[in-house]
Amino acid sequence: MINCKEFYDKLNEKGIDFFAGVPDSLLKDFCAYITDNAKTENHIITANEGGAIALATGYYLATGKMVLVYMQNSGQGNAVNPLISLADSDVYSIPLLMMVGWRGEPGKKDEPQHKKQGKITLALLETMGIEYAILPDDMEEAAKIIDCAVTYMAENNAPYALIIKKGTFESYSLKTELETFYDLNREQAIKLILDQLNPNDIVISTTGKTSRELFEYREESKQGHEKDFLTVGSMGHASQIALGIALSKPDRQVYCFDGDGAVIMHTGSLAIIGSKAPKNFKHVVFNNGAHDSVGGQPTVGFEVDFPAIAQACGYQNVKSAEKIEDIKEKIQLLKTCEGPALLEIKINKGARKDLGRPTTTPKDNKKAFMEFLKRQGGEKWNRRNILEMAE
Repeated sequence: MINCKEFYDKLNEKGIDFFAGVPDSLLKDFCAYITDNAKTENHIITANEGGAIALATGYYLATGKMVLVYMQNSGQGNAVNPLISLADSDVYSIPLLMMVGWRGEPGKKDEPQHKKQGKITLALLETMGIEYAILPDDMEEAAKIIDCAVTYMAENNAPYALIIKKGTFESYSLKTELETFYDLNREQAIKLILDQLNPNDIVISTTGKTSRELFEYREESKQGHEKDFLTVGSMGHASQIALGIALSKPDRQVYCFDGDGAVIMHTGSLAIIGSKAPKNFKHVVFNNGAHDSVGGQPTVGFEVDFPAIAQACGYQNVKSAEKIEDIKEKIQLLKTCEGPALLEIKINKGARKDLGRPTTTPKDNKKAFMEFLKRQGGEKWNRRNILEMAE
């Protein structure tokens, strides 16, 4: 495996000392090293991957220096537009080095939301005309790849991508973590809310550990999963899924369980929610100031006033809470107030090491969820019901 310091030093040697991107679990060790060792002004965790490409472009235009842009391969979708309409050699010809985590690599076990992206990761780069190399896990060989990449970018004024497989980097733990002392973590906050919801309420949860913790608590409580739509991928889009449901089911309360990183990624969605003003839309933002599902890299969540943004976007009721009793009180207000409404809950980051994953497939989830939406009641379902629908 590659030592993070040696890789970082090699990039610096080649003149690459500015870093931008969105964290990924396959890159978490190297991203943590960057966070601890790069100058604060030279490392920016961006709202989304497209923003990182644009930021790298601006930095290059101002300095003439190349930037390392990191992302999970799922983020290629966000990056496609600026890659082909900004950085491409047919437009502005911007040299930048991409580091792409290869989730869903063919032949490797991974989660369902990564399978398709894993299959098309290399083909998508080829379609865009972006040269790439799969980074070897040996530092001597990796150094040769970096040399070739930098030479290519300098000669062609074009992007180049390094594809990162699982286990490429040695383990490195973030040393500059922000310590918080809130009453709850995300899983505890989710349990607190679920215990107070009505039987007919609908829940749409964002990707990552939020959906995993929601699923596990339903299991622990011996409840069905039909009330929940687990957005296992599509980071930042859970609120628009919830909006589509809320507008179509105005007689049902629709709760969107969101994360600070996900909201930041597509903040414009709040403006659309506010403009459509569904009275049954309830937005819960679990703010732990971190990309918790992909290594715990920081977000600007604690520097952002989510309730103020939501209010400016047209939300009718906005609240924030961090103490248990206050959270309980605000949940009751959220249940009875007119939406769109937002409740920010400030929490500590982190999750159980033994946290499981959903044992039903996304298609099972979809079928049971759609059936639940058709019904006016909220009667309990179990896994057998879900699996029977899938047959």
